[in-house]
Amino acid sequence: MNVATPAAEGRTTLYHRRYAKQQAAKTLGHVAPALVLFFGVVPILSGEEHLTFLGALEIAVGAAYLGLMARELRHLRHNPFHREPVAWLELAAASILALESYHIWHRHHAAELAGAPHRLHVLPWLYAAVALMYVVLAFRLNQLTDRQFLHLHADGFAVRTHRLGPAHELTWAEVTAVEPVGPADVLVHRADGQQHRISFANSHDGAAHRDRLLAHYQTAKKS
Repeated sequence: MNVATPAAEGRTTLYHRRYAKQQAAKTLGHVAPALVLFFGVVPILSGEEHLTFLGALEIAVGAAYLGLMARELRHLRHNPFHREPVAWLELAAASILALESYHIWHRHHAAELAGAPHRLHVLPWLYAAVALMYVVLAFRLNQLTDRQFLHLHADGFAVRTHRLGPAHELTWAEVTAVEPVGPADVLVHRADGQQHRISFANSHDGAAHRDRLLAHYQTAKKS
């Protein structure tokens, strides 16, 4: 699927060429919170524990979580580049882990009140830490993805092809030539004698994005 916009100018997010597979792997990675949910509600379903408000809430959140996972897989099948302002699946995973963290802590706390010796239980804190990580991801995933971009504008262009790499921001006054190199790279010649090789090889539709940049340069050169 081509995600490059047909317009000559504008900002386009650059997705990794394996983005669809990475998203599918991330979604399937949510099996871990699903297992936490399963083992958390088994005592309730088997009758070992009474159904409480907390237990009912866990079951309700778990049902929503499984529905969101199925929805995510459906989106990946039809449009792997579909994105929402909030990653609801991550937020649901955080809710499950937070509820299970409290559930475990409450169970041990009740046992201690009944006379059991005090012990430090790591699992509730571990679940809480992972839940916090999921909350951060739920609201920051889009920002992380948008770090790779190609921005074409009237005065030049800006591009970052690696999430942790530097961004190149150049105006036409700084550029003397932009030429193709290989199947999906460009070599930018600057007025100060420096050269920058920018590779789109690891981007989805990398050759198309490279050609957009070349066409943008040719249009600016003629104007």
